[in-house]
Amino acid sequence: MMHMQSATLAASGLAASGSAADDERYEALRRRDPRADGTFYYAVATTGVYCRPSCAARLANRRNVRLFASPAAAEAAGFRACKRCRPLGQDDRERMDATIARVCAHIDDASPEVPTLAALAEIAGLSPYHFHRAFTRKLGLSPRRYAAARRAERLGRRVREAPRVTDAAYDSGFGSSSRFYEEAGRALGMTPTAFRTGGAGERIRVAAAESSLGALVVAATERGVCAVRFGDDPAAIGVALRAEFPGAAFTDSDPDLDAWIQALVARVEGDLASPHVPLDLRGTAFQRRVWDALATIPGGERVSYAELARRIGMPGGARAVARAVGANPVAVVVPCHRVVGSDGGMRGYRWGVERKRALLARERQ
Repeated sequence: MMHMQSATLAASGLAASGSAADDERYEALRRRDPRADGTFYYAVATTGVYCRPSCAARLANRRNVRLFASPAAAEAAGFRACKRCRPLGQDDRERMDATIARVCAHIDDASPEVPTLAALAEIAGLSPYHFHRAFTRKLGLSPRRYAAARRAERLGRRVREAPRVTDAAYDSGFGSSSRFYEEAGRALGMTPTAFRTGGAGERIRVAAAESSLGALVVAATERGVCAVRFGDDPAAIGVALRAEFPGAAFTDSDPDLDAWIQALVARVEGDLASPHVPLDLRGTAFQRRVWDALATIPGGERVSYAELARRIGMPGGARAVARAVGANPVAVVVPCHRVVGSDGGMRGYRWGVERKRALLARERQ
């Protein structure tokens, strides 16, 4: 028996059982290390199945494990491919991407409660440890943080659409209103009532000015500028703003707002030393985190979505960051125009790619 095992390992191109290399492979197998996938395959004598090292199947007793350099070597020894990890299927990266996409789809459609790590790992067919590492490496945030962010988005929609805030609380799966208000406040960046009412009881001043890139419309509350819009039709922009803040009372400009809009026009024309403009930004906690990072990008510098994601500690989270960049409510002040594609290309800009190109060119000068 020992002679047959040594012959099998020798034919596979791997070290004989008991060697240091063999010990390292078994340790990688014990950890379900995805980095070992493709470097070797293992089979279990008692089941007749061979797998990838990262397979989530129950760890076999070491004396029953056989190591192979390739699927062909394992099959030549009489073993069959595992139906769970599919060692003959997609390559490791494609397979993991598909697995994570399947889990994300489940999270998006899940009940209001944030799924447990164990439940998500079971859907992925991976161990919790392996799944957590793979998910975080791919998206730049943990499964729990991703699920919480998606829940916040659903929560915002329900708060807007439900007949009453209390209806939104119970529709969102909260058993108590106190817990709902606590979590909603963190997720939305404001109380559910303030988020729902769209500025009810507030006075919003609006002013418009012409710039070389078209009309610039600015809206401000008592705390600061809450919206900056480019466009060709100031009246149409004003109508859109009123729809965005349906509960607010809109008034004409005043001296403070006149000074702020002139500072913004100067910034559009390339004057990065124009006076500071106070802001009243409203968005989720994650959006504000991205907007804060945007504000640190120096004038004239370009940053990719992937690089911006890394700067906020979310490597792999470029898609989520791009959504937050696109939701920026204050053009020019929070410089979302400084974010470009990884290839340096001008990706979609809410106010038009030509405006984005012009702003960057002026800042470089």
